[in-house]
Amino acid sequence: MDEAFKQVTDSLGELLDSFYPAAIVGNTVVGLTVYIVYFILAMYAMLRVISLYEKKMEGTLVPHGVFANIVDACMQFVANDLCRGVLGETWTKHLPFLGTVFFVVLFGNYIGMLPTWKPGTGSTGITGAVAFASFVYFIGVGVKKKGAWGYIKSLAPKDVMAPIALLVWVIEVFSTFLRLITLAVRLFCNMFAGHLVMGVFALMCSAFVNPMLQQFTLANLGTGAMSVLWMLMLLIIYAVELIVCFVQAYVFALLTAVYVKLAESDEE
Repeated sequence: MDEAFKQVTDSLGELLDSFYPAAIVGNTVVGLTVYIVYFILAMYAMLRVISLYEKKMEGTLVPHGVFANIVDACMQFVANDLCRGVLGETWTKHLPFLGTVFFVVLFGNYIGMLPTWKPGTGSTGITGAVAFASFVYFIGVGVKKKGAWGYIKSLAPKDVMAPIALLVWVIEVFSTFLRLITLAVRLFCNMFAGHLVMGVFALMCSAFVNPMLQQFTLANLGTGAMSVLWMLMLLIIYAVELIVCFVQAYVFALLTAVYVKLAESDEE
């Protein structure tokens, strides 16, 4: 058993290296990485699902079949919970963008749940790009409604002394730019951590069953039996990660909706 734990420890470095965004073309700064490929595959899958849904909904307003009902339920969830529930009267004009953000992150997360595949949202480059799109959008909403100078001034509170107003304004500016970082890092960390934990338990399963396959003894049989426990833990974590993928897409889109609401709010 000690040998199995030692094998897992020795393999951790290789496991961590497998999460590094290796470049397929060019380099990791300017080039095509593994995570970009998986993200492209996720976007292709998303477009195929939407296209198939539109075909099934031709000539009807009521979804028929399991597939159409699941997709329709997700769309209704985005419209009612994320948009109407947060934004109120202006929800319809923001629905296309928020819906796109939700499904982009959702499919980017779930593509990594396929065996041996990685999440399209598994690198800071991808999550940073999606977060930047949200950042530009809610800043644009504020500027469109209040004007550039009006939006800048709205970050400072009214009816307070100038020194305090300036201090609050600086904090608000910093907080606004911090949203870009927190959106990207939160999504990346959750995807990375979940897949890392699953990888560790997969190593545990392999390391504990290998001795029994190589030489059948009572000692190795006991060690191999432990792999059943690790497999059960892996399945539980996998199930939890399926929920986490959805929750993270929801949180990302929800925070974007909240930031849009704050940007177009008349309160200062």
